Amino acid sequence: MTSAPDYSHGIDSERALKYAVQHIRGDRVQIIEGIIEPVSPTWDHERAARLVRRQLEDRVDELGCVEGSGNLDLPGSSNWYVPDLAVVPEELAKGGRALLPDQTLLIVEVTSESNAETDRVVKRRRYAEYRAPLYLLVDRVEGSITLFSEPGHLGYTRADGPHPFGTTLHIPAPFDLNLDTTGLIPT
Repeated sequence: MTSAPDYSHGIDSERALKYAVQHIRGDRVQIIEGIIEPVSPTWDHERAARLVRRQLEDRVDELGCVEGSGNLDLPGSSNWYVPDLAVVPEELAKGGRALLPDQTLLIVEVTSESNAETDRVVKRRRYAEYRAPLYLLVDRVEGSITLFSEPGHLGYTRADGPHPFGTTLHIPAPFDLNLDTTGLIPT
């Protein structure tokens, strides 16, 4: 009688899980603390991301960067994120591979009812741990915007906000621009 093969010593579960989510047909998915979640934003969610993106576009071009929602790998963890918006140097955006949070200049997450706590707590902690320099949280549930900076292993050490929608928020270098959040106010 043949016994089942023992793969317990030869399979890298993190690598296998991340490989699998990259090859799911149809929907985009991310892994948050080992849980596979679909990325399916609503139109009002997309509208909020677009309002931020449009204000960043000119400066992103001047910096020789690209803005989008490409994959971010967090090696050594069971996390594979698809942010609502990230700004990365153009040369890193070539090749179709996932980037690391510390290769970004800015990451933006827009909350929804279903993911607000994940964006506020889990992703904020992980982005800091993986040294994303700037994390902008557009909290549609709370009607506020917060910019986190100065990442460390225990979290971001600086927070500008939360500010209510309608406030102008300064995004520091290398952007050095004022973000008008008036358009984020629900009508």
